[in-house]
Amino acid sequence: MSLDHVTTKPHDRLAKALATEMSQVNDLITLKMASEYAPRIPEVTAHLVDAGGKRLRPMLTLAAARICSYNGPYHIHLAATVEFIHTATLLHDDVVDESAQRRGRPTANLLWDNQSSVLVGDYLFSRSFQLMVETGNLRVLDILANASATIAEGEVLQLSTAQDLTTTEETYFKVIRGKTAALFSAATEVGAVIAGEDDTTVQALRNYGDALGISFQIVDDLLDYSGTDATGKNLGDDFRERKLTLPVIKAITMADETEKVFWYRCIAKGEQAGNDLDQALEIMERHGTLETTRLQAIDWSNRAKQALEPLPPSDIRDMLTDLADYVVARLS
Repeated sequence: MSLDHVTTKPHDRLAKALATEMSQVNDLITLKMASEYAPRIPEVTAHLVDAGGKRLRPMLTLAAARICSYNGPYHIHLAATVEFIHTATLLHDDVVDESAQRRGRPTANLLWDNQSSVLVGDYLFSRSFQLMVETGNLRVLDILANASATIAEGEVLQLSTAQDLTTTEETYFKVIRGKTAALFSAATEVGAVIAGEDDTTVQALRNYGDALGISFQIVDDLLDYSGTDATGKNLGDDFRERKLTLPVIKAITMADETEKVFWYRCIAKGEQAGNDLDQALEIMERHGTLETTRLQAIDWSNRAKQALEPLPPSDIRDMLTDLADYVVARLS
């Protein structure tokens, strides 16, 4: 998901404040995605890495390290690690989802093939673990290894519950905590851990990343039904792909018999007609599920901001606070 364009762009301010470190991260990514024997690896990786993403996750690692006054070299390694893990999961996700486009460009699996996407993703996961080991910090290795496993677990859970109309909100949150929030929270947590911070600070930054990631994903799912061209979302893509996101799960839970037949046909069986998206939107509006989903996204944004309260005041902390506000401001 990409952050859309509005007047206030805290991620841009964060990028400017961390420009020197991000330049070092980019250099390290370029170095580590090279391959002496398999030129396809840097070709595939560069296609995705250079596609214009905001590099939000590695910036979170750098921001956490800056807040904790870290002055060593390994936050660069960890930020690159986080980006490699993220890129590897995107390569694998596009194969699983049979996607043809990401960030407005053809996906790697479309330009090359599924085999290349899977194997290059595996290569990047391996590189990420090499970078982790270079820090010499077992706690960091534990956090990022657990995050990698949690991401995969979340994706498998999503796959196993796909088109299952009995899917609950509890399951939805398990999925997004796995596939999105796990890497956000690991990104912020390792920045504090590498700085040798106390448990209170580590916990605060971990909680911030977790809540920000959850809000981030809820908003992304909501924009599929309420976004505009300016948000970079194609209205109704998730509906056409029969994804059970939060506003749909809420609507199914509240459905009468006629609506249950509609959801079964469109989501479970995949038999969609031309005006079904409009009907789905009418049902969700009638039950208020878009609004209740929006309020939950705001609640998680507020939790992210509250998590930062134990940290000392700083410009970076203020930017992280603004970032939490910005995630949900896209719904306005």
